[in-house]
Amino acid sequence: MSDWQPSPRYPDPAVVSVDASFDRYRVSASKVERIAHGFRWAEGPVWLGDSRMLVWSDVPGNCMYSWHEATGAVSPYRLPSNNGNGNTRDRQGRLITCEHLTRRVTRTEYDGRIVTLANSFDGKPFNSPNDVVVKSDGSVWFTDPSFGILSFYEGEKAEPSLPTNVYRIDADGSLSVVAEGINQPNGLAFSPDESLLYIVESRATPRKILAYDVVNGRTLANRRTLIEAGVGTPDGFRCDIDGNLWCGWGMGSAGLDGVHVFNPQGKLIGRIDLPERCANLCFGGIHRNRLFMAASTSVYSLFVNTQGVGYA
Repeated sequence: MSDWQPSPRYPDPAVVSVDASFDRYRVSASKVERIAHGFRWAEGPVWLGDSRMLVWSDVPGNCMYSWHEATGAVSPYRLPSNNGNGNTRDRQGRLITCEHLTRRVTRTEYDGRIVTLANSFDGKPFNSPNDVVVKSDGSVWFTDPSFGILSFYEGEKAEPSLPTNVYRIDADGSLSVVAEGINQPNGLAFSPDESLLYIVESRATPRKILAYDVVNGRTLANRRTLIEAGVGTPDGFRCDIDGNLWCGWGMGSAGLDGVHVFNPQGKLIGRIDLPERCANLCFGGIHRNRLFMAASTSVYSLFVNTQGVGYA
């Protein structure tokens, strides 16, 4: 994608209103920008507002990168990264990372030390922690598909010892299964009021985004399918303050590669068409109104007329 160029037009034709309700979220004088490229598989973007910096993972590249808003400079942030994948911040601003190679979830302390939050359940190693969110009570919720142990490309090839579950790490360090029976859980996100948890079932046919009720802030109930992806591939996603789901999407064809935006009822209302499949995204910038999209070999951004939920 080295020859990609932004649209010379305003409004950007890559931002598509599938439903009129999406019009309010568009900024007419904003266009898709490519802020970095040259990666193998860009994933797990997270905004570090106190540093005005975006951090993301190149999973097979075994490196995490940073982009500085003030200068546009891109540089390695963590090399090697243990095939880091999903990232987020906890409520104290510390970086939380899913690592394929070590099959663990880590936290980066203020002094730069990396500590293990969890690497096994019932004495058995995780598969390859993939994506992660932190709830307002400080608990860490993450998915554990087997993608990182299927080959040596994104980690170390190994046989799985555990089902592909979704886990919660409580503030006291205790670990529990919150969702099971999901065929390769991938991206996950809470609704703005944390009453719902959304999880991608990435090997269902068709692929699905599931919704669960969050009970007493700790457990999940009432599993149902919110979105059936058809021929598309949902991956990582985040919610805006209105509860819309902004989902990394793709399948290698026009109209599918990029971001799909769904309202809280699961209706597709908008698209951001990219020249590459988008794996994951986050909101950032001073007002959390800049969408950052990790899309295969590149990272793109777009100013939108909404804000990401504060934890995203």
